[in-house]
Amino acid sequence: MQRIRLRYTKRGRLRFTSHRDFQRAFERALRRADVPMAYSAGFTPHPKVSYANAAPTGTGSEAEYLEIALTAARDPEQLRALLDESLPDGLDIIDAVEARTSGLADRLTASVWELRLDGVEPAQAEQAVAAFKAAESVEVQRMTKNGVRTFDARPAVVDLETHSVTADRPTDRPCAILRLVVRHVTPAVRPDDVLSGLRAVADLAPPVPAAVTRLAQGLFDAGTGTVTDPLAPDREAATALAAESAAAAKAPA
Repeated sequence: MQRIRLRYTKRGRLRFTSHRDFQRAFERALRRADVPMAYSAGFTPHPKVSYANAAPTGTGSEAEYLEIALTAARDPEQLRALLDESLPDGLDIIDAVEARTSGLADRLTASVWELRLDGVEPAQAEQAVAAFKAAESVEVQRMTKNGVRTFDARPAVVDLETHSVTADRPTDRPCAILRLVVRHVTPAVRPDDVLSGLRAVADLAPPVPAAVTRLAQGLFDAGTGTVTDPLAPDREAATALAAESAAAAKAPA
């Protein structure tokens, strides 16, 4: 059985698709592309697809991940192209590797988010970010199925910075861009929780909903302050295997 790991996006209007909507679209794409899927056992077999840490509905993403199990080997890049053609624009398969290591989900421990705050002056955003980072704790509330839950959003936030923005269309309206790095903890701290925290500590309230996009997710490297590519270990393992095979082929009999 071959396992393939895929990176996909949610762009444009497709950011409003729910995770269940994507699951349905992806399973249709598997059938259209005639992918030799492995299925679960039991009375209602399902294709073996493992989804990892999907972004909330309404947020865009450049870094969503899943893994599929196949009954016959396929070239990862050819499979990526076939699946990408079978999905609507905006749900794009942008990377594929053969799984050669374990624990993909264990490598998704942090995310980088971009928050676009239309109608907010950059200077105002900078002041709010400074107040958030200076706070020892930032309590926020979230409605859950069991009622309102209060938790501290501050410990999960590794970094929060304002960035300069180049307008994508002529406008006199102010706009602030925030770059957020957050650890995946329990309870999960989402971008909207951080926005609630900014409102709590600095009364920052954008006049329109923020446009939120996940730029990356993976292991957080404390030394560089970056989030690393979770598919890199599989690529490195494939390169090492290819080098070993090449060396064995050159060795005298």
